[in-house]
Amino acid sequence: MNTLEIYKNLKIVKIINEINVDIENVTIDTRKVEKGSCFIGIKGEKTDGNLLYKNAFDAGASLVILEYFDESPENINYLKENNKSVIIVPSSIEALGLLAKLKRSEFFSPVVAVTGSAGKTSTKDMIYSVLKEKYKIHKTIGNQNNHIGLPLTILSLDKDNEILVLEMGMNHLKEISYLTNIAKPDVAVITNVGTAHIGNLGSRENILKAKLEILEGLNPNGTVIINNDNDLLHKWYLENKDNYKIITIGINEVSDYMPVIIEKGEWGTTFSCKNTIYKVPVGGDHFIYNALSAIAVANLFNVSTKEIQDGIINFELSSNRMSVSVTEGITLIDDSYNANFDSMSYAIKYLTSLPGRSIAVLGSMKELGKFSESLHRKIGALVAKEKINILITVGDEAKFINEEAINNGYNKDTSYHFETNKEAIAFINSIKRSEDNILVKASNSLNFKEIVDNIK
Repeated sequence: MNTLEIYKNLKIVKIINEINVDIENVTIDTRKVEKGSCFIGIKGEKTDGNLLYKNAFDAGASLVILEYFDESPENINYLKENNKSVIIVPSSIEALGLLAKLKRSEFFSPVVAVTGSAGKTSTKDMIYSVLKEKYKIHKTIGNQNNHIGLPLTILSLDKDNEILVLEMGMNHLKEISYLTNIAKPDVAVITNVGTAHIGNLGSRENILKAKLEILEGLNPNGTVIINNDNDLLHKWYLENKDNYKIITIGINEVSDYMPVIIEKGEWGTTFSCKNTIYKVPVGGDHFIYNALSAIAVANLFNVSTKEIQDGIINFELSSNRMSVSVTEGITLIDDSYNANFDSMSYAIKYLTSLPGRSIAVLGSMKELGKFSESLHRKIGALVAKEKINILITVGDEAKFINEEAINNGYNKDTSYHFETNKEAIAFINSIKRSEDNILVKASNSLNFKEIVDNIK
């Protein structure tokens, strides 16, 4: 990518000192600027990148893209004397997306995109783990799945990357539409349609509509992989199976990829699929879905059975996502990164599948709007049904989990609610014992990582 290509592909208000040089990388972080970089200044909550252009130039940037710039004689002379250029644009974020779109147009290898209400990151990580056994893969780091993270992921592609695996998240309608039209995926994976962000979208049907926006950018010859056990996706499949190339995965509904469970344990699950045995090193049915999606994707790219098996067994989760560790006989399940109804349900069911005393430390689930109380109460009913040994809740909304568990017959003597993480930590440390299984889960804003760090 060079500056002339960039000039042609952006919506530009003004170019100050037009130059023709190659651009080595694109970044929004002055700490990552190198010689020949393009720096895009974005105004954030705490820092205004538009004011950091001097830092970028000092670090070696050749080109800076800003929404506003101090055109003092001193600054203009600096640009001319040092062969630097400034582009003024209406929107820095829009410019970031347009440059990512340009980069994608120059990347002729396949793109796999993953979206869904829950399990996006773990599914992306599983697909990556399998594909990297054969190919040089680039993927979304962590959960950088929004209008800033996805373009940056595309812009960080290397020339020798053979497949790109992207995660797409959203809070509102049209957000995935924007992302998919940048990414232009060849394979679209939809993990499920649940209740995450239902407060913003109003209904699960609208959430389905938002997730299906991924198809707007799909290659006309592309493939859709869906969880056929999800009620809304199953209905969509029946209505659209003749309109798209669709591969289904499922445990319950008859699907293209289905497991025959051989063994379940705290270490994970062994299952057979299409006469091949796979070992998933993490417990819980949701990781079986992840593995089935990865197998389906891998088969599209001619990955061998042995490579798929190795990729699944070597699978590693992103930080704070169902990370399981054992210290002094206590199994700690750190799923503190985020929470919604679906992911919390999966985590609770996994907790109760383990031998030993179960302790669920559950916090509030955010962005549920008018559905918040009812969904928290549904979790409480599930806690009672799954017979969790000790329930600990933290946060305003989480009190409904506690109340509803008791309403459904849960023992109030083993149910505790705290207002602060500090109080919960003190209590957990006073009751924990060897052979306990402790699940820690809440929306990220509750900072349950603090609990994890202090009960190890």
